[in-house]
Amino acid sequence: MGVKQLFDIGGRTALVTGGSRGLGLQIAEALGELGARVALVARKADELEEARVHLKSHVGVEAVPLACDMSNPAAIPPMVERAVAALGPIDILVNNAGTTWGAATLEHPLEAWNKVVALNLTAMFVITQEVGRRCMVPRRRGKIINIASILGLVGGGEPGRAPTLAYNTTKGGVVSFTRSLAVEWAQFDINVNAIAPGFFLTKMTKGVMETAGAEIIESAPLKRVGGPEDLKGLVALFASDAGAFITGQIVAVDGGVTAA
Repeated sequence: MGVKQLFDIGGRTALVTGGSRGLGLQIAEALGELGARVALVARKADELEEARVHLKSHVGVEAVPLACDMSNPAAIPPMVERAVAALGPIDILVNNAGTTWGAATLEHPLEAWNKVVALNLTAMFVITQEVGRRCMVPRRRGKIINIASILGLVGGGEPGRAPTLAYNTTKGGVVSFTRSLAVEWAQFDINVNAIAPGFFLTKMTKGVMETAGAEIIESAPLKRVGGPEDLKGLVALFASDAGAFITGQIVAVDGGVTAA
């Protein structure tokens, strides 16, 4: 099989959580460009509609928007059912939805801790279990891409931000989740990998860039932050047959920060 064929995911169905903006939208673009049918999940219907229009005009993909509060576990199975009804069984699951909270640990509210854990870990578990049961395990095929963070690989935090213990802890959990599930579901020919982004310029990070942008850029060996194309190549590898012999891996996309 040629390289272009290995990367072709035409006709496959991809579900991207947190897909209405930022890294999730970039990932959805990549999957759509490679030929996948794409469903986008996010909490806000208006942002989903903007993302749908963006994908239609920029990639030519008619994405299916699915409004869902992922922090509510009971809302996830019906959302997956709607995705399958619209596009067919899910071949590629991208667990990107997440949130953060900045606070010194001694002042960190328990409510905020629970909020971060609910979205970053519990929601990922519930949707992965649901997609596995409905689509991947019975068909003995599937690609799962979890979005971790370099803050799940190292201690500390990002310049210009308050400590983010809950976020860092949950992203470390994503790393362990990925490795453990990769081993368990290898028997079903399901690949489970994770991407650990460094600092990317998104709506969420705009304020930090305004106050600490120079320091953030200086800390990266490549002397820049992540841009709108920087996740696409790795997503293509993990989502396609080109990555068929790769599972349980966590790859940092961080301009060299974790190598320094």
